[in-house]
Amino acid sequence: MTKLDLQRIILLLLIVFAFSCKKSNNEITDKPLAKVHNKYLYESDMEGLFNSNVTKEDSVIIARNFINDWVKKQLLLEKAEQNLNEKSKDIEKEIEDYRSSLLIFRYKQELINQKLDTIITDEEIEEYYNEYSGNFILNHNIVKALYLKISKEAPEIDKVRWWYKSTSPDNISRLEDYCYQYATKFDDFENKWIPFNNLLLEIPTNIEDQERYLKYYKHIETEDDLYYYFVKINEYSLKSTIQPLEYAQAKIKSILLNKRKFTFIDELENSVYNEALNHNEFIIY
Repeated sequence: MTKLDLQRIILLLLIVFAFSCKKSNNEITDKPLAKVHNKYLYESDMEGLFNSNVTKEDSVIIARNFINDWVKKQLLLEKAEQNLNEKSKDIEKEIEDYRSSLLIFRYKQELINQKLDTIITDEEIEEYYNEYSGNFILNHNIVKALYLKISKEAPEIDKVRWWYKSTSPDNISRLEDYCYQYATKFDDFENKWIPFNNLLLEIPTNIEDQERYLKYYKHIETEDDLYYYFVKINEYSLKSTIQPLEYAQAKIKSILLNKRKFTFIDELENSVYNEALNHNEFIIY
């Protein structure tokens, strides 16, 4: 296909795309857009390719890519037909196996979506955690912390140094009001565990012995040419120790849900088998 041919096809496609909504059914003709030997790509093959939000420029790109991909596919298919032996080209069984597997998978997914109870209670999570807590070992240090990044041009930095260390509700409220107005970053991870390494990436400091630091220090204060950095560590949990339940909760929920799915599928397969057995729907020789 020449560049001129492709441009003509795209122009034709854009005209069809622009005026297709005005055509009645008896006016629609399915014109070819490309040909590879005796195989054709028609306008109808591109139905649904565009939506109402597609610009003219995007339509050209989408059409060009679609047509080129179709041509390449047909050329490769023909090469495969010419060069593979008859045994390699005999794929009927593979197609049937794939179709069967796909249909069964979709049927199972439909039943899972309709009937599987996906609610995992806190009691179930805690019970699993208590029984298998040894499976949930931290491979890095984690913390709950308050993190502030404040420009050196901001006022009343001395008050910030006092407020961020305080546990007084009034001081915490003052700090929040201040940070909303002046802080470049104000992240309160008091109710969320985060990797300590992630936090350290945000501040210009190097803590070589993280375990010792977390055990003996609750605050980090440092600066660079433009900013002050403040960290208050509220809680920590060290590498190689058991994960806090709150940290392991999401993973446990996923494990329990997957176990429930496997049980559901196993019961489904047994139910189908037993029902068919009772009705003499199969014979095993």
